[in-house]
This record gives sequence, C-alpha cells and structure tokens, in this order.
Amino acid sequence: MITKITGVLNRVQDDEVRLQVGALEYQVLVPEFIRRRLQSQLGREMTLHTSHYLDGNPMQGRVVPRLIGFTAEAELDFFDLFCTVDKVGTRKALKAMVRPVKEIADAIQRQDSKWLTTLPGVGAATAEQIIATLRRKVTKFALMTPAAEGTNDGTVASSTSVVVDGNIMEDVYQALMSVGHSPQEARNRLDKVLATGKAFKSVEEVLLEIYKGE
Repeated sequence: MITKITGVLNRVQDDEVRLQVGALEYQVLVPEFIRRRLQSQLGREMTLHTSHYLDGNPMQGRVVPRLIGFTAEAELDFFDLFCTVDKVGTRKALKAMVRPVKEIADAIQRQDSKWLTTLPGVGAATAEQIIATLRRKVTKFALMTPAAEGTNDGTVASSTSVVVDGNIMEDVYQALMSVGHSPQEARNRLDKVLATGKAFKSVEEVLLEIYKGE
C-alpha cells in the first residue's frame, strides 16, 4: 500500500490533485480543506500522506485503485477514524471533510450535532452516530496545534507538536470532566499544558501541572 508520496504539484481540481513523480503523474483524491490549502502551491514539491483503497463494484467487473492524500499524518489518522462510523465510508468522509480536522473533532467532542450537520452529506441521524462512535476517541485531534496540520506554504510538518501521548490526553480530559469541568474548560486546561512544551509520561503528571499554583 502507498502510504506517502512526494512530487511536484501539477494540478488542483475540484476533488483531487495531480502530483508529478518522475515520469509519472499520480491522481490523489483530497477533501475540500486540503484542496483549499494546496490551490496556491502549483509547481511546488510536497509530500502527501496517503490511504489506498479500491473504488467500484467487483460484481460489475470494475474496480479502480484510488489514493487519498493529506498534508499531515494526523489528518490521515482522523480520516481513517471518521470512516469507521457506521454508514459513513470513504467517499462520504471525503465529501464531509470541508473543515479542518481540529474543528470537526472539537464539534464531536462537545457533542454539537447541529454543527456537524453543516458538513456536506451529514444529516441529523449521521451526526448523532458520529458523536456516539467517536466522542471518546477524538481528544488528541481536538487539541491539534497548527504544527500538527500541514503548513500553509505547502510543506508538511514531519510530526505533531503534541507532547503528551494521545491516550494520556484522553484520560486527563475524562478526569477533568469527572470533577466538574465543562468540555470547554477541560480543553482550555489541556491547551495550556501543551503550550508549555513539557513532556509528560502519565495522567498524574499532567494533572499536577494543570493544578499547580491553584
């Protein structure tokens, strides 16, 4: 499976880009928020993190291999997670992701089904299903920093700048909620911890930093 591709951006179309890699030009499907990010980068070399899937109906004898690309690995991870929601799937997820990952994850975490229905193809029932399936799994994406997403100049961050393991962040978030903090308060406190740039190895270390001086 192709997991990453580097080439010169030849074209940006409605739902795809074309990358020139040596003598070959590759078609890479992209969601709208990635298309907007890349549309001013024609002629520049860039790297896309990709997922590879087969599109079509084998029973009808036509199956086409497709690449889906993102400018950061964390965005691809979120896309893969989004596709696990019942009745969403690859094509629907691609169509729905018109906003940055952080915004979508934040809406899921705060259980804002009304906001989610503003995404193309997401009705009320689907929004509720997305929340029920993902709300305990998206903390690390809701806390993504700009460096965790593709940069505006067409380059790609090699990794996220989050200094706390995703599972630890999820446990800290749930701990803050359990003692009475609202979802927004919990996210704000975690944001402040991440902004320190310190490395934390346990839930206890993060909580001590959060409540230090109070």
